[in-house]
Amino acid sequence: MSSELARRIAMTLGVLLVFRIGAYIPLPGTDIGTWSRLSGLHSPSLFGFGDLPSGSAAQHFAIFALGILPYITAAILIQAVSIGSRRLRALSEAGDRGREKIAAYTIYLTIVLAAFQAYGVAEGLEGLRGLVPEPGALFRLTTVLTLTAGTLLLVWLSNQITLRGIGNGLALILAVGLLIDLPANVAGAIERVRMGYMSANLVGIGAVMAMLVIALIVVFEGARRVIALDFPQQTLGGTALESRSANFMLKVNNAGMIPTVFSGWLIVIFAFGVIFGISADSPLLRELGHGHPLFMILFSVLVVLLTLFYTASLIDPDKVSAQLKAFGAAVRGVAPGEATADYIDNVVSRIAVLGAVYLALVFVLPEILIVYFGLPFFLGGASFLIVVCAVLDIGSQFKQGMQLKAGGYPS
Repeated sequence: MSSELARRIAMTLGVLLVFRIGAYIPLPGTDIGTWSRLSGLHSPSLFGFGDLPSGSAAQHFAIFALGILPYITAAILIQAVSIGSRRLRALSEAGDRGREKIAAYTIYLTIVLAAFQAYGVAEGLEGLRGLVPEPGALFRLTTVLTLTAGTLLLVWLSNQITLRGIGNGLALILAVGLLIDLPANVAGAIERVRMGYMSANLVGIGAVMAMLVIALIVVFEGARRVIALDFPQQTLGGTALESRSANFMLKVNNAGMIPTVFSGWLIVIFAFGVIFGISADSPLLRELGHGHPLFMILFSVLVVLLTLFYTASLIDPDKVSAQLKAFGAAVRGVAPGEATADYIDNVVSRIAVLGAVYLALVFVLPEILIVYFGLPFFLGGASFLIVVCAVLDIGSQFKQGMQLKAGGYPS
């Protein structure tokens, strides 16, 4: 192992250690003893997303309780707005300076979202009898400042992993937060089997299904559609040079998790519309809950449609065709210009459909597993996707580091 790779590994482990320590530092102004007694009665979902993204920080009522979800939400919103905003789209294409401005806008929006969510948390805590000895404006202010600062610190730490460690920092911190309680959940399932509360066959089905979802993610996240390119033969001093060729690769899943996030938001907005327009006790509202057929069908349709829309906004066939022409390249067997644009549009459309179906399956299969097979803990599609992609990213960087040490070139 090279010294550079060892340094990066040490940096990554050090940041993750800070993240875990922060998950046990309690919020100021709260009675920890009271919270310990209440934690058995109140779900950690008080923070809106449950305890998974914060890695037990919500359960221990810590300064990192909001996690990095406000930042992820802000980044997705900025990305969505850039689709319809020429100014933001121009910034994203303006090189490092433009990307720095977008990063600054994302941080500003993160502060707003985190502060808004933290204020809601502070009000919720004051409603729990005995948890806040001295409620009031000072407690709300310190809670907002502490939780918002905790989110910003996690964003900074994740950037340090990305720049100086191994893997994508955001994905890695999320993955650690998701995995931290997995051993206890598995042990709980085994204990249920031992006591006869759950069938061993059920656990076996769950394990097989989990492996299938993981295999699906590994295959599709690494899948690329290869388009062969040819460069015209050139001459130098009257001597014909050897013609060159290259490959232009397109990811099958270009949209990432963005369509799934927006699908969830749209369903929530629709559910609120049902509440205010019909009734909070409407059967339709219950059908929009996790695990119900209507929810899974609606979610799948939204994921497919949003994936197609987002991919179309991300890849412009006419622009790609013009760029290939500017570099003197041509798609093998396809005429330059409009024919190339049509060919790329056809390829992008087909792989976008494939990627959309893949995303829908990854998110719906765990729902079916949990609801219809009755597994006692939740492992959603987002959890699988985040953890597997983080591991794949670390493996890729580790492989590159070993290749560089051996004197080769990263593949």
